[in-house]
Amino acid sequence: MPGSRPFQVDLRGVVDLLSRHIYSSPRVYLRELLQNGVDAITARRELGVDSPNWGIRVYPRGGARDEFILTDDGIGLTAVEVVELLATVGRTSKRDIFDMPRSDYLGQFGIGLLSCFMVADTIRIRSQSASGGKPVEWVGSADGTFSVREIDESLPVGTSVYLTPRFDTGELLSQASAIKLAGEFGEYLPVPVCVDTPGETLRLNRDPVFLREIGANPGELFSFGRELIGGEPLDVIDISVPGVGIRGKAFVLPYAPAPNAHQATRVYLGRMLLSERLDGVLPDWAFFVRAVIDSDSLTPTASREALVEDFRLEHAREELGNAIRRWLIDLSMRDPHRMGQFLAVHESALKQLVLHDDDLAGFVTKQLSVETSLGRMRVERLVENPVIRYAETLDEFSQVVGIAREDSLIVNGGYLWDADLVRLLPTLFDVQVERIDVLSELDQLDPPPLDDRTVALALEERGTAALEGRDCQVVVRIMGQPETPALFVADPEVFRRIDRGRARGVASPLWDRVLGQVDEVMSTARGRAAGDYRSRMCLNWGNQLVRSLARLQDDAVFDRCVQLLYAQSQLAGHRPLTRADRKLLHAALADLIALRVGVDQDLGLGGILDGSPETE
Repeated sequence: MPGSRPFQVDLRGVVDLLSRHIYSSPRVYLRELLQNGVDAITARRELGVDSPNWGIRVYPRGGARDEFILTDDGIGLTAVEVVELLATVGRTSKRDIFDMPRSDYLGQFGIGLLSCFMVADTIRIRSQSASGGKPVEWVGSADGTFSVREIDESLPVGTSVYLTPRFDTGELLSQASAIKLAGEFGEYLPVPVCVDTPGETLRLNRDPVFLREIGANPGELFSFGRELIGGEPLDVIDISVPGVGIRGKAFVLPYAPAPNAHQATRVYLGRMLLSERLDGVLPDWAFFVRAVIDSDSLTPTASREALVEDFRLEHAREELGNAIRRWLIDLSMRDPHRMGQFLAVHESALKQLVLHDDDLAGFVTKQLSVETSLGRMRVERLVENPVIRYAETLDEFSQVVGIAREDSLIVNGGYLWDADLVRLLPTLFDVQVERIDVLSELDQLDPPPLDDRTVALALEERGTAALEGRDCQVVVRIMGQPETPALFVADPEVFRRIDRGRARGVASPLWDRVLGQVDEVMSTARGRAAGDYRSRMCLNWGNQLVRSLARLQDDAVFDRCVQLLYAQSQLAGHRPLTRADRKLLHAALADLIALRVGVDQDLGLGGILDGSPETE
């Protein structure tokens, strides 16, 4: 068909779209009205006149007043503008001569007024234009119809919006909600925002403390920070990104957030609240601060509850990260005491940061610390060693430390970022790093002396037999810690297989089969036979108890002692005992008591002296 024709818009469908898919809650109606009021006042000021009394007044529904009313002292509307702007979905006056959105206005999408249809079926607007002419009244209904008429009354310049609530939205237009919502959205607006209540008029504006210079009134700034983060901030970081008109503050948390947590940012646009907690404004690594910012250039989404991921936001994120990075560098160079306070709380966060920031790594890595076999140690002291040995996991570290010499330096890489930090050290210092594993360390331990070799080999054979059914081999070595009689050791794959076996013991038949197939697949993929998954119990020949055990002739007592050492070695390595392990421990203790005092086994002490096989 020749010629162009306009789209037909079903207003009820548009309102449903707004309420279900654009706006998160009908409470945003008041934010949109505040937005329009601020923009109208901004437009009026551009005419070259101004008054400090121009503002926005809210008259909640209640008492003798059935309607909710919001009045502004803005530029107002003529009859022509009312028809053009209020009756066209998506039409807005906040554009420049090239029909581009203007950044000095809060609302730019032309749908804000429609949000009022989420709380009212009818919107009535009465307005007097600053350009003169008769006042005009516009009445719009949710069914898509509207009417416009000029009125003969004398009205002040500005616009008033009247809303009669639906049966289910009266609370949102009440006095309590009006005070709460107007304060939440508009407390920092640059125009007066007042709510009329019986007997007085409440002005809700607050001074935007977070936009002040840090030295102007630090007491109020830290008080604001306490209110924001729930504790005394460790410090306050000034934020300024002129390219996107950002100003604000970042408050350093006095507590460590959860690992990999993201600190959401409170964001204002033109000092109107956009979101209390918005992700993606700060870099991911900056989760140790909570920021409050205001911008006049970042691009909001149509709902004005998030930001568009565009080049402005990308630039802002980068510059915000630079500001936090500069603060850290300055702190490490000028105030070591406060830097120590920061590290005591946020060392994990700083480790993550230096792993991804070469410039910062050169300044602060020396001040970080790691856990070692000789205690907590700062990197500055650690790198005095030409070769740094580390274990990758907590399990490996606890096992290696158990068999290493007491003066051996081993770094525990099992905590978050520590292994990555150790691997980074050769790029910053003249050191080498070496990853160690428990089986390699075990193979490097000295066997018993030649004169004791025959007895030690017999101990290994008898001990392995005593643990039959445990997939555990007994080995005898000389460990650096004489007070340790035995150590349970295994590589990570064996531990994972043990954990899967423990899970199979309590799993449903289906999951039992699944976990069994996982074992088969893992074994095939790594080319390991079932026998390669045996754990080891290392008996310390340097321990007097072990040497005595080797010469014990009573097989029953010997077996129970080995089983006790097996359970004790698992507990010493912080391994949870399985149900079978607990039964083994109980039975061994009971039998040793029975052997010592002659208690009849029918008393229920448990026992396996008769050689009957143990059952689960």
